[in-house]
Amino acid sequence: MAKNYSRMQRIADLIQTTLAQILQTQAKDLRFGFITVTSVSVAPNLASAKVYVSLLEEKKSVEMVAALNKASSYLRYELANAIELRVTPELKFIYDDSLVRGSRISSLINAALKNNKS
Repeated sequence: MAKNYSRMQRIADLIQTTLAQILQTQAKDLRFGFITVTSVSVAPNLASAKVYVSLLEEKKSVEMVAALNKASSYLRYELANAIELRVTPELKFIYDDSLVRGSRISSLINAALKNNKS
């Protein structure tokens, strides 16, 4: 039976779910509990991974991403203990604004439809 997606995608999914659990339960900074890991992109040699995160408060995104990048070595250590990989990638956190943009587009469409009806 053929696999539906590649090994890199399976590793990225494993890192995403494990890192989300670590941020929710084991992180020392309580602010990390309000972060959602939206996706992970892993380099082909597993040396690095880009972790895309979203927040409830868009205003604090720069501060939170900076705090996550500062804590990346601790989070990488916890990730290495949680999953079995020969090489645990270095983590780089990036703010994912796709949810905010999607919400803004949806509200613009709803406003346009409301104006069209009246």
